[in-house]
This record gives sequence, C-alpha cells and structure tokens, in this order.
Amino acid sequence: MVSAAPLDNEPVSDEELRPHALEGFIGQPRLKAQLQLFLDAARKREVPPDHILLAGPPGLGKTTLAMIVANELGVPIRITSGPAIQHAGDLASILSSLDAGEVLFIDEIHRLPRAAEELLYIAMEDFRVDVMVGKGPGASSIPLTLPRFTVIGATTREGMLPSPLRARFGFTAHLDYYPHEELERLIERSATVLGVALGEGAAEQLSLRSRGTPRIANRLLRRVRDWAIVHDLDVVGQSDVKEALALYQIDSEGLDRLDVAVLNAIVRNFNGGPVGLNNLAAMVGEESETVETVCEPYLVREGFLVRTPKGRVATAKAWSHLGLEPNDDVSKLF
Repeated sequence: MVSAAPLDNEPVSDEELRPHALEGFIGQPRLKAQLQLFLDAARKREVPPDHILLAGPPGLGKTTLAMIVANELGVPIRITSGPAIQHAGDLASILSSLDAGEVLFIDEIHRLPRAAEELLYIAMEDFRVDVMVGKGPGASSIPLTLPRFTVIGATTREGMLPSPLRARFGFTAHLDYYPHEELERLIERSATVLGVALGEGAAEQLSLRSRGTPRIANRLLRRVRDWAIVHDLDVVGQSDVKEALALYQIDSEGLDRLDVAVLNAIVRNFNGGPVGLNNLAAMVGEESETVETVCEPYLVREGFLVRTPKGRVATAKAWSHLGLEPNDDVSKLF
C-alpha cells in the first residue's frame, strides 16, 4: 500500500549513497579483488562463504561492504551489534531464527559479552547452539542444529577480539584510509546521487578536507549542498566549497574547531610541548578521552603532533599551519 519509490520532488535518502554492488564500491582496490574472488568461488561451489571479518577505522565502509556481500549473494542480511546483545540468550534467539545461507552482520563485534562469544564460537564452527533449560541440578542442555550461514563481523579494534573468535573467520579484510584521488571519485558519485552539480576543483577541495574517510566526505558534501540551496547556486565552485566549510570551521587540512584548539593550546600555551594529556584536555575544555580518541589519531597521522614519553609535542608542521615560526627545540627534533 505504501511504495518505497521516491515521489517527484522527494529528497533522496542518505542511505542511497551506499553502493549495492561490489563493482560500484569506490576505493580499496586490493580488498575488492580479494572479496570478489572469495564470493565468486562461493557461488560456484553453491555454498555459503566462510565467515568474514571487516576491520578498520570508523567510516571507511565496513557496513556498506557487509550489505554488498549479502546483495551479491542474493540472500537476506540480519543486522545487530555487539552492545545490543546483552546475554547469550539474545544471540541464541537470533542464531536459531536464521535461514540457510543468510548473512548475520555483527557491528562492533569486539564488544560482545563473554558468554555470547563462547556461544558464537560453536555456532560459527559447528553450526549448532546449546540451549540451557532449567536451573540448578536439574538443568539440561539441548543442542539445536543451525543451517549453514555466514557471519560478517565489523570492528574498529581488531586487537580487542579474542584469538579463538578471530581464528574462526575465514576471510579478514583490513580497510585503509582513502587517498585524495579515490575520495574525489566517491564525492563525484555521491554528488550525482544527491543532485549536486560540482564545478571544477570542488570535489578536490572536499576530498582534501575529508580526513581520508568516505563518511566525512559525504557529510561535508551534504553541508555544501545546504549552502548551495540557501544561496541559490546551480553549480558549486571551488570558492563556494571553501566558504561553506569555513562557516563550519573546517580548514584546508580538514582540521575542525577542536583540532585547531588542541594545536593552539600546545603551541601558544605550552610553547610546543611536551604537555600531558590531562593538562591539554583542561586547556581546551574537553574530556581527556575525547582529545585522545577523537583529535589525536588524525593529528598524529598527518604529522601535526607526536606522542613522547613526556607528553604531546607539536611538530614544525603544526607551527607552520598556525602561521608561527617553530622554536629552536622543535627545529632540532625535526
């Protein structure tokens, strides 16, 4: 009675930015080749493929790849997450309701409770679950045979996965940050889907500010689309992208307000460092965990910051980005 097709002027859902086939997935060429071979072999053998583990930083396309795998195999996908499974019984009820060949996607699989992990070991290897009935001396275990299925686990912290669980995945895929060229192609595709006309250099400017992450690239593209709509622009140029993202305090290196505040605190208040994490967090008015997990990984990866035994130190690149000359101590370090 209710159609899922968009009406004449109905906006496209952001979920439509996800490609539905492996051929349309932009980036990660080596991973795509490996996964294509893996799926083609499973189709020719006419059996569900081995379990798949997708590891990498957030926003690189792990959930998208899981949906693509199910779509390529032509089977349904059941989606859950590690924090959503509180007890082993929650996982047992999901597993017992799976059909043959179905894909079970578990996001943040490293956050599964220990009891659920033990249950998942047996289900992945022997395709059965043992359900406990009753309590105390009268309790008994009833084995339930499961149809063959495929588990796809996604994790941002592969090191937190227990070795027995990691060993049960037949294929492990590591997703890397995207180079600017691949992000440009992704942004151009997303702009076509969203109906945004990008001028020359606009996609490049967006890719340089996207931190190598497709999720951030699509988010910035949507904000630029808002700018174009409000200013009645038919084509978004390079200067329009710069003005729109300057409004959101995102500079040419992809640093946002908090990143710049961290660099300013180290350089201007602590003369370039070293400075402890707690002092740095207090200076910028954020929790230390926020600074450590949100800001530092990108600043360290891009060479703005280094971690030393004595604390955080701003590099010469950080001084230059803020328009300052590095002091002598920093010059000697780099």
